[in-house]
Amino acid sequence: QVQLVESGGGLVQAGGSLRLSCAASGTIFSINAMGWFRQAPGKQREMVATIGGSTNYADSVKGRFTISRDNAKNTVYLQMNSLKPEDTAVYYCNYNRARTYAGVRDYWGQGTQVTVSS
Repeated sequence: QVQLVESGGGLVQAGGSLRLSCAASGTIFSINAMGWFRQAPGKQREMVATIGGSTNYADSVKGRFTISRDNAKNTVYLQMNSLKPEDTAVYYCNYNRARTYAGVRDYWGQGTQVTVSS
């Protein structure tokens, strides 16, 4: 059974930085793409950044956030700099079309809270 575990969230002042990590337990043979999504109170979940054959960022985080991955560890990171109060949300990692012993499916982490104070 594959599970994704996020870490690195917390409370930070505006202008500060945080680094999120997402690690997978269990055996994963391949992953099509990895990504970070976030959901603020009262809002829909939105894509923040994805990394596969290329990287993609939401316009609101371009130039401030950087996504990276360690394929050997099946881990994805999100470096967040120049944080703003509007970045406050629960952040979720996603492994798109991960191939495991159970077949191919998407996986989601449980979420980690990021709070940016003004």
